[in-house]
Amino acid sequence: MEFNITLIPGDGIGPEIVREAVKVLKAVGKKYGHSFNSKEVDMGGCSIDKYGVPLTEEALNTAANSDAVLLGAVGGNVGNSPWYQLPPDKRPEAALLRIRKELGLFANLRPALLYEELAGASPLRKDIADKGFDMLIMRELTGGLYFGKRYTEEVNGKLTAVDTLTYNEDEIRRIAIKAFEAARKRKKHVTGVDKANVLDSSRLWRKVVHEVAADYPDVVCDDMLVDNCAMQIAVNPGFFDVVLTENMFGDILSDEAAAVTGSLGMLPSASLGEGKLGLYEPSHGSAPDIAGKNVANPIATILSAALLLRYSLDLDEEAKAVEEAVKKVLKEGFRTGDIMSEGMKKVSCSEMGDLIYERI
Repeated sequence: MEFNITLIPGDGIGPEIVREAVKVLKAVGKKYGHSFNSKEVDMGGCSIDKYGVPLTEEALNTAANSDAVLLGAVGGNVGNSPWYQLPPDKRPEAALLRIRKELGLFANLRPALLYEELAGASPLRKDIADKGFDMLIMRELTGGLYFGKRYTEEVNGKLTAVDTLTYNEDEIRRIAIKAFEAARKRKKHVTGVDKANVLDSSRLWRKVVHEVAADYPDVVCDDMLVDNCAMQIAVNPGFFDVVLTENMFGDILSDEAAAVTGSLGMLPSASLGEGKLGLYEPSHGSAPDIAGKNVANPIATILSAALLLRYSLDLDEEAKAVEEAVKKVLKEGFRTGDIMSEGMKKVSCSEMGDLIYERI
C-alpha cells in the first residue's frame, strides 16, 4: 500500500528524532510491502526564521492533504531566543494550537506504558511498579473549561474571575467513540472519568458515554470520579486500559500517568479528528541544549510513528512490530543517555534508530 506522510521536523532535537522515526517507517515498508511517501515542511521557530510566521498556509495545506502528520518538536530556549520576543500568537508554540484547530483534532491520545526493563526509573513503590501497566489517556482537546467563556470583573468592590465549563453532547459523543474504537485495538476496557457527583457537565458526560458504550458490547465500560482516578493511577495503574475524560481532567491525569512511567523520553502522543488524519508527536519538548549532538532519545517519536500506523493507516500488525522492536532493544540492554543505568550499553540517537530498524 502507498501512503503520504507530512514530516514536520521542527526545532531543537526535532530533525534528529524525526530522522530516526522515518528510518523505522522505511523498515516497516520494506518488511510489509508499503510505500511511505514523505514531504517535509517547516513549523515553529525554523518557520519564523524563514517566513516570519510559525506556520505557513502552504505547510498547513500540505498537512491537511496527507494521510498523517509526524512532528518532532517546536520551540526553543524561552530565556534568550528572539522567537519569544514576538507576540504570543507569533511564537513557535502558536503553530501547534493552529494546526490542531485547523485539522479538527479534538482527541488527544497519551499512552503511558511502564516497560519492565525501565521499572527501576518509576517513582512508584517497587511492588506496584513490578506489576507494570499500559494505559491510554483519551483527552478531549478542544472543549471544556479551557475554551469556555471567561472574564474577570469587579463585583461588590471585589475582583471576581469566572471560567465557564461547557460541553454539548456531540462533543462528548465523538471523543467517546474514539475511546471505544481505541479500546477495541487494546484490552477492551474503557474507564469514563468525570466529577458526576458535583458537575452538570460531568453528568451529561457520563450519560453520553453510557449511550456510546451500548454500541460496543465487546468493550467493558465503567465510571470513576476524577479524584479517585488520580489516586488509582498512583496505587493501582494496572487497572486501566483506556481512560476517557474531558479537557482539564485529561490535562492533569495524562501528566500524572507520564510521571509514574519515570521517563518522558519514552512517551508518544497522537491528536485525532473525525477522520483518519492525525498528528503524531513525542510528549517531550525540543531540548535545544542537546540539539545537534546525536544524544537525544528517539523512542518517543518512533512510538509516535507506531501510533500513526495504527490509528491513521489501520496497520495494526505493523504498529505492533515497531513496538515489539523497541521492547526487544530495551531488553537487550541498549540505552540512550536519558534512560541509561548501570550495566547497560549506551548508544546515540542514530544508533538507537539503527537498532530498532534492524529488529523490525
